[in-house]
Amino acid sequence: MEIEIGRGKKARRAYGFDDVAIVPSRRTRDPDDVDISWKLGDYRFELPLLASAMDGVVSPATAKIVGKLGGLAVLNLEGIWTRFEDADEQLERIAQLPKDAATREMQAIYQEPIKPELISQRVEELKAEPGVVAAASLTPQRVARYYELALEAGLDILVIQGTVVSAEHVSQTTTPLNLKEFIREVGVPVVVGGCASYHTGLHLMRTGAAGVLVGVGPGAACTTRGVLGLGVPQATAIADVAGARSTHMLETGEYVQVIADGGMRTGGDVSKAIACGADAVMIGSPLARAYEAPGRGFHWGMATFHPSLPRGARVQTVQNGTLEEILIGPAHENDGSFNLMGALRTSMATCGYKDLAEFNRAELMIAPSLQTEGKSLQTSQGVGMGSRGAAAAPPKSEGNGNGAPAVEDKTPVLTGAE
Repeated sequence: MEIEIGRGKKARRAYGFDDVAIVPSRRTRDPDDVDISWKLGDYRFELPLLASAMDGVVSPATAKIVGKLGGLAVLNLEGIWTRFEDADEQLERIAQLPKDAATREMQAIYQEPIKPELISQRVEELKAEPGVVAAASLTPQRVARYYELALEAGLDILVIQGTVVSAEHVSQTTTPLNLKEFIREVGVPVVVGGCASYHTGLHLMRTGAAGVLVGVGPGAACTTRGVLGLGVPQATAIADVAGARSTHMLETGEYVQVIADGGMRTGGDVSKAIACGADAVMIGSPLARAYEAPGRGFHWGMATFHPSLPRGARVQTVQNGTLEEILIGPAHENDGSFNLMGALRTSMATCGYKDLAEFNRAELMIAPSLQTEGKSLQTSQGVGMGSRGAAAAPPKSEGNGNGAPAVEDKTPVLTGAE
């Protein structure tokens, strides 16, 4: 339904995860009978989970851990890992940057050229772990230049990723990438995005992509919505692109995976993303909290270091669990920030759905009071659902627990529920 903004402009109302609730059905189910596995191309994964292609989240080492747990981690082939032989040295440097200099200094660090030999080396490192699927990300601007190196090294899944990716890029100065022709020739499953609308999602599906990333600006470290004014709240964006998936399947008989990318902080958010129509989720900040995460307690997006128009921020997280605890438990916190996949399984079982496709059809309700109704004690005490955003930065005298100097007290800190 359109709403009139003024005499010359109307707009649709859109909803984020906090605006909607999943409605339990007439049936419940044993969680052990719930199947949360999904497929991407010919690969089957036990967890509908992709770790975001961000330098503070995915390293070759963490990619192997996520893969062994049943998920898929995506390595950024235009990041620290392919610009520096000693990536850990640069990650340590980023973690020590003062808040007021972080963006400027990161721009300088990322001016180091990408080294083709490191692309091959990093993919080979991913492939060194038996049974782990190797996935990596390139931007549309550089994918044609570097993808063959990755494929020759054994890359299994290619992700073409940008703030917004369209199937119809227009340029009078360069020859645009023809996604349809390119994807047809690559020879491995290709995931492409981001997008946030029915028509853009449908056009991306028509390129032959195996999966489409949905999300423009919802990530914890992303400032696109403030810098460019672009974005669609995630619940609406996912539902719209899921609608495009249905249209595409009617047209072609081919099923394209819809992957919710960003904006998910808890198991409840992950569950809502699937209930809105996603087949899997891509998350960053929840995994940046892991002890194993390469960001050393910090998290930043792929556009944070753009040389002329940064669209991200380096944000601090609270490292308080392992990747295994965050993804599959056990949880020792009650705010939904641990055992994300267990929460999804329990949500599906509570509503009586046996697999992800069934859960896509779950009933939803607009529920603006969902986060606050009856929660006054939790809110006043800063516990449970009231702990969102309540954490403070570590004191100056303590540092961040990873050898990095302390940051200013006003530095924003991400708990598991942010």
